[in-house]
Amino acid sequence: MTSKLVPQTPAPEPGGRFPDRPPRDDMQNSIYLSRPAHQAALSRHLGSPDTTLVLSEIPVSRHPSQGNDLRIPDLLVAFDIDPAAAIAQRGYAIEHQGKPPDFVLEIASETTGRNDYTARRDDYAAFGIPEYWRFDPTGGQYHDAPLAGDALKDGVYRPITIVQTSGTHYWGYSAVLSLDLCWEAGQLRWWDPEAQRYLLTFDETDEQRIAERTGRLAAEARIRLLEEELKRSQDP
Repeated sequence: MTSKLVPQTPAPEPGGRFPDRPPRDDMQNSIYLSRPAHQAALSRHLGSPDTTLVLSEIPVSRHPSQGNDLRIPDLLVAFDIDPAAAIAQRGYAIEHQGKPPDFVLEIASETTGRNDYTARRDDYAAFGIPEYWRFDPTGGQYHDAPLAGDALKDGVYRPITIVQTSGTHYWGYSAVLSLDLCWEAGQLRWWDPEAQRYLLTFDETDEQRIAERTGRLAAEARIRLLEEELKRSQDP
């Protein structure tokens, strides 16, 4: 007797799904995060894609149905969580993941700048996010500073020390990421103090690949030349 195959109903997504949201009305994320490929560079550097989430413009809330406390940071990093669930839910549900994100970053814009360092700072502290960073490419026209970071202590954000090494360079250390965040002439950079180098942007990665390929081709040409010279020397 043959058993009848019963179509399986897909299991519901855990914790529900975040509502769709309208597109952003500015290009800050694209200009300062996506185009330089900082998200990809951080993902490569931090590793562990099965338990580490590095994503831009992902909604954050205690629960998907609680839209009144939903916030959408420009960049989010979370360790020891379920990235697949966040992608399936189209958002980061703190109750489902069992913990808040570890790091969020906001990039200043004319429409949201003041809110980033006032109300949104309070919101992220209430979520329990250990570090909240702000980057203003204008040098402080939209935020209260070109670069600022806060670390959560006893439920309250305390400013992270920012060092100004010149009129065009500021940096501060993220203990969560073990990286320095840098403001360099209006551009965001990430410095690895252990390796003593920047995380490479898309352009720098491309240049490195070209340099490596050029070096490899030159080495192969030298090998062929040596082989030809050796062959000629062995001919009677």
